[in-house]
Amino acid sequence: MEPEPIYLSRLQHYLFCPRQFALIELEDIWTENQFTAEGQVLHQRVNQADQQKRGSIRTVWALRLANVELGIEGVADVVEYHKQADGTEIPYPIEYKRGKPKTHRADEVQLCAQALCLEEMHGVSVPEGALFYGEVRRRHPVIFDAELRDLTAQTILACRTIVQTKTTPKAIYKSKKCNACSLIDQCHPKGFKKSAAAWLAEQLNED
Repeated sequence: MEPEPIYLSRLQHYLFCPRQFALIELEDIWTENQFTAEGQVLHQRVNQADQQKRGSIRTVWALRLANVELGIEGVADVVEYHKQADGTEIPYPIEYKRGKPKTHRADEVQLCAQALCLEEMHGVSVPEGALFYGEVRRRHPVIFDAELRDLTAQTILACRTIVQTKTTPKAIYKSKKCNACSLIDQCHPKGFKKSAAAWLAEQLNED
């Protein structure tokens, strides 16, 4: 039986924190906070499936994506199809994010994974896309070079390993990252290194 595909947005969670990925993927734990709520508001427009054409560019919102070989799937916020002189269309994925550009590459990996899906789906090379950040209100081009593609492939493999081994990584407390995480109360990074499910079970048994 084929393994369940990894959802594209989960790659970003893994690179932010492997434990966060496992809590969501293995233990079905998710909690909203200010940051996730702001992200939901930003995505309200692009989450509605639609398309339009202006000149040589056809724009599609909320496009379902998949790469069967890599075992990933998800939804692209926006994909622009740029028509070439020979009539072919080159996809240009655009991912919407709250805040501003980050020092890590988690958002870029999620976008690159979208490009890998589009390449398999359409049989064309996708060299570039963009991240649109709500705080700065402009696109930041992302080139899908060999380094980013390799990081994306490694991230997919690492996520697959967690799913297959059903192992939740231990908590490692980093104040700036952990305090911004919506799962901090379920994770308890300062105080314990068990799975969240095991911790919750213990608390219930004590009541």
